[in-house]
Amino acid sequence: MVNAGDMNGSGNLMDFLDEPFPDVGTYEDFHTIDWLREKSRDTDRHRKITSKSKESIWEFIKSLLDAWSGWVVMLLIGLLAGTLAGVIDLAVDWMTDLKEGVCLSAFWYSHEQCCWASNETTFDDRDKCPQWQKWSELLVSQSEGASAYILNYFLYILWALCFAFLAVSLVRVFAPYACGSGIPEIKTILSGFIIRGYLGKWTLLIKTVTLVLVVSSGLSLGKEGPLVHVACCCGNFFSSLFSKYSKNEGKRREVLSAAAAAGVSVAFGAPIGGVLFSLEEVSYYFPLKTLWRSFFAALVAAFTLRSINPFGNSRLVLFYVEYHTPWYMAELFPFILLGVFGGLWGTLFIRCNIAWCRRRKTTRLGKYPVLEVIVITAITAIIAYPNPYTRRSTSELISELFNDCGALESSQLCDYINDPNMTRPVDDIPDRPAGPGVYTAMWQLALALVFKIVITIFTFGMKIPSGLFIPSMAVGAMAGRMVGIGVEQLAYHHHDWIVFRNWCRPGADCVTPGLYAMVGAAACLGGVTRMTVSLVVIMFELTGGLEYIVPLMAAAVTSKWVADAFGKEGIYEAHIHLNGYPFLDVKDEFTHRTLATDVMRPRRGEAPLSVLTQDSMTVEDVETLIKETDYNGFPVVVSKDSERLIGFAQRRELILAIKNARQRQDGVVSNSIIYFTEDPPELPPNSPHPLKLRRILNLSPFTVTDHTPMETVVDIFRKLGLRQCLVTRSGRLLGIITKKDVLRHMAQMANQDPESIMFN
Repeated sequence: MVNAGDMNGSGNLMDFLDEPFPDVGTYEDFHTIDWLREKSRDTDRHRKITSKSKESIWEFIKSLLDAWSGWVVMLLIGLLAGTLAGVIDLAVDWMTDLKEGVCLSAFWYSHEQCCWASNETTFDDRDKCPQWQKWSELLVSQSEGASAYILNYFLYILWALCFAFLAVSLVRVFAPYACGSGIPEIKTILSGFIIRGYLGKWTLLIKTVTLVLVVSSGLSLGKEGPLVHVACCCGNFFSSLFSKYSKNEGKRREVLSAAAAAGVSVAFGAPIGGVLFSLEEVSYYFPLKTLWRSFFAALVAAFTLRSINPFGNSRLVLFYVEYHTPWYMAELFPFILLGVFGGLWGTLFIRCNIAWCRRRKTTRLGKYPVLEVIVITAITAIIAYPNPYTRRSTSELISELFNDCGALESSQLCDYINDPNMTRPVDDIPDRPAGPGVYTAMWQLALALVFKIVITIFTFGMKIPSGLFIPSMAVGAMAGRMVGIGVEQLAYHHHDWIVFRNWCRPGADCVTPGLYAMVGAAACLGGVTRMTVSLVVIMFELTGGLEYIVPLMAAAVTSKWVADAFGKEGIYEAHIHLNGYPFLDVKDEFTHRTLATDVMRPRRGEAPLSVLTQDSMTVEDVETLIKETDYNGFPVVVSKDSERLIGFAQRRELILAIKNARQRQDGVVSNSIIYFTEDPPELPPNSPHPLKLRRILNLSPFTVTDHTPMETVVDIFRKLGLRQCLVTRSGRLLGIITKKDVLRHMAQMANQDPESIMFN
């Protein structure tokens, strides 16, 4: 503290900011972080630790602990994300079966687990066992007949409504941020935006519980996208335990990028695909160090999930397949057609879903989220129950559509006519004409496809956790299976055509319909999300079908080309723009010939720029300026006449500095002069105590000249993650360009509403 007698001399003037004070360097909610400052702070911290490590053994050990803290965080994220994913998978399996019946020997067993434990299960009726009873058998002792069907139907709808109502109520009351997929917000947060509470402990808990409920309710949504949000919540929790990450928002985002990779790893059982997904689709800043740590987190998460073994097949994935037939070059044509279908479906879905979500935001519909969820759940359950392909969980449906028809399969899709007495037109072609079960399945699949396409548009975006990966894959898998069966029957009935002549081998199938389902699933998922490399890797990790990588690549690329022809935005980017988040996508191209002077503020006719002077403003002047404006910061100039730029002061740090100075430094009053200079001048004897704030001043703010092309400015904002950029001419301040100004200008150039960018 400074004594009253020492106030006059500048030599004894204390810069109280030599001691850090609370909340300095933090950011307000719905603001963007300063990537350059965060990087600089981490470099300073690392330099300090390195220099101290040479002083003593203890400091050396502390430096080692600091270096290993990143790997410890990754280990903890992988363990927790894998455990939560395993618990969610087991709970979903049980609760989905609970809608149809209950296990008498142990009510916590799913249908499959119940019949595994039974000694009375036969191979022909492996889905039936005395211990598992449908609700009609338990309540009225009837398993067949109209009354049993109606009772089972009614209870199926009732359970679905109970699950959905409980889920939407929990989200609404305890964690509003737990709704939706979470990936659009994760992308925005990783680009440097602050959304406090979005990755909090309550959000983690409620999202985990409600995810089980909504998937079990039978709604057309998946758990894979929300699992990325869950994993990022784990990442945020563990990073808050280490000061290296809790005090640096830039470093925290490196952890969150790795957590996103772990989320996809446990969602699909695809660790490498998870790392590529984080790199291609989610992350904004992804240095090589983050790549290694993402790989480690994904590995630990996958290992943890494998240890829990939720699917009971000793594999990471539910969709594992083994195809025994190679694919032929001529099959690339139907694969590419499936890619076209995927691109068109992606475009249709994005446009319809965004239109519906916009209507929800701007009309009274948005005021009744609980009612909307109940109505959509009721419609889904009523229409889904009669059709066996929509009644079961979407994951089980995809698994059946992917499967090859072996000798042990009991599915309708495998009801082929195998009569050894039939005359063979050509000796080496296996006789596999489709039976009545296949034709029935085709009709049911066609109806299920139309239903899924329509209902998913209205389901995604409701106030419940809702993923899009599995519904998109289901649409593609149904379309692909139908195309595959069509090609298979065409090859059988017209085996003498030149196209099919070399396809069939003795005793083997000519065509594998399950492969077409797999390609269709990849195409539709690619059309909606616009993923390419990560999608193909996820698909072959998901199914084990490594030798079919070329068909998957062909479908994924075709799907992206077709979808991009109608609009460059994927579903996640579309929802980011719908919500008005300040996200500067690296994929967007800026080709307009505008200059920095066209975008900067103030424009002609506007009030002059609000600035601070280096040595002529009082505490009261600065407080008044802060009160009258809502800017995030203020340029500091030599004087209002010269306007030569000195630096930039953040609004939040100015407020905190003045508040702390009033509390901790004697003699600071409203008419105390604030100095941003290195050495304040000597003051007259009776003048109030001055306040030196040079320590909060950014002396190297990023600047461009007024004639810099906006193409360059946009690139600078993207690659450096800037919050704002000052515009100068010959060192004289002309104006400022913020990230929001850049986004508004880009929207204006694309003939969109610039006011749709709502946040700072």
